[in-house]
Amino acid sequence: MKHVLLLALCLYYVTLSSASAQSGKLKPGFDKAEYLEMLSVTSRQIDSLKEEKVPAPKRSRRLYRSPVVGLDNRWELWIRDDQVGIISLRGTTEKAVSWLENFYAAMVPATGQLELGPDDTFSYKLANNPRAAVHVGWLLGVAYLSKTILPKMDSCTKAGINEFIIVGHSQGGALSYLLTSYLNYLRGNRLPASLRIKTYCSAGPKPGNLHYAYDYEAMTQGGWGFNVVNAADWVPQTPFSIQTIDDFSPTNPFKDISAGLKKQKFFQRIALNYAFKKMDRPTRKAQKEFQRFLGDFASKTVQKNLPGYKPSDYFKSNHYVRTGQFIVLNPDEAYYQKFPDNTKQVFIHHFFEPYLMLTNQLKL
Repeated sequence: MKHVLLLALCLYYVTLSSASAQSGKLKPGFDKAEYLEMLSVTSRQIDSLKEEKVPAPKRSRRLYRSPVVGLDNRWELWIRDDQVGIISLRGTTEKAVSWLENFYAAMVPATGQLELGPDDTFSYKLANNPRAAVHVGWLLGVAYLSKTILPKMDSCTKAGINEFIIVGHSQGGALSYLLTSYLNYLRGNRLPASLRIKTYCSAGPKPGNLHYAYDYEAMTQGGWGFNVVNAADWVPQTPFSIQTIDDFSPTNPFKDISAGLKKQKFFQRIALNYAFKKMDRPTRKAQKEFQRFLGDFASKTVQKNLPGYKPSDYFKSNHYVRTGQFIVLNPDEAYYQKFPDNTKQVFIHHFFEPYLMLTNQLKL
């Protein structure tokens, strides 16, 4: 019944917007007004905006709000007045379980399966490269959210809506990366080949390793995927990143460095081998420790909140990198007068209002 009602609503708004549909479809490239509208849309995930002054969306209406699933994840379906659907992903909430999703930061392969429970397996593909890997906590969020996202997209596509904007702020930005990859790889199979997606990550942290970033950037190149970041905001700088020799592409000069060292004179070989091990071992040890605490240890708490979940084998890497095309918001003196650095208010540069102010100052 809910799907029938949603289909009727989609058809209603498609009819209302038919006069402007020809000129209002999604276009590539960063659009300041479009991002500001998306910022307003995704800010409505917060039920009370008493502390932040974010204007209401001007061109978009909410059709659906999902139930809370997984580790306190939620999404909303909106429709813009030109027939473009909007998938808005909620960011981190004040609940500890929502923060657990962020701290569950081991990597898993970008193609594989998550076992959510008995007879409940989430199969996914987020990249072609078998060396691509992503943040397991945020992938878990996408796994639960997709259970309602896909049926609602089906209703929209049946109503003629084949263009979507994906948007999310903070954790919502991280989820936006992975959902964009997931949906794009379903095109021509589970979803129509005509599907078009444009993504605005906002204050999004690093979602995966370099091989995942390459795939995402190739998928969205030409102006179909952005991460808008405040240069004073620490959240896009997370998670912690460690690069080891194993993170390089297979063809590299470090893979078999021992062969090169054998060609050196005896004392030079001893000295160079000693220096190499001193540099190599700490990064490998650090990567193992991060995986132990942010994977093995964190998964035990995840399982207490999601009893049917069984952790996957982790990808042996912590090489998180910034991903996608960035729109950098550079604070000036006037900004810092309004939003001064304050170690007691660590999110002062991360909220919607600072992003709204800096975006309005962009000269684009």
